[in-house]
Amino acid sequence: MSNLQFTYEIINEPTAISNRDSKNVATILSIDATLTVRIIDEVYFKADIAILEFYKALLKWKQEVTTSHIPAFHYYSIEYDDHEDGAILSMLPFSDKARVETIWAIIDIYYVFDQSYAVSKLVELEARLKRDLENYFQIDLEKFVRHIPYVKDTIL
Repeated sequence: MSNLQFTYEIINEPTAISNRDSKNVATILSIDATLTVRIIDEVYFKADIAILEFYKALLKWKQEVTTSHIPAFHYYSIEYDDHEDGAILSMLPFSDKARVETIWAIIDIYYVFDQSYAVSKLVELEARLKRDLENYFQIDLEKFVRHIPYVKDTIL
């Protein structure tokens, strides 16, 4: 049994985006997926999100991770600009533990994970998402990354 599970289902048709759209922000933001987060087999979070924007948030976070520094992960969206409520989805490391939080929780649950486990789940999610998005849409995400909007928590 997995205590933390991330699943997603792409909503758009495979032809909704192509490499020609790599600089088209409107098209990039129109690509949605239903993201579900389960904690101990309970659905904690389930929402349709701009999946390429979420992917970029994961990628930026992963690029900051080192063996001696695990930053918090925060996903904000330019489509949901009420940031005073907090991030749509976060992983908050502390000591050698971590918590997953959302402002859109379906159930009220407070669960603490081993930090290395939570980090490995997010790193695995980023890799799986990259592979699945590239295969499903037949695109090269490297061409898109710098054009995908990214809301960083420090500018809020």
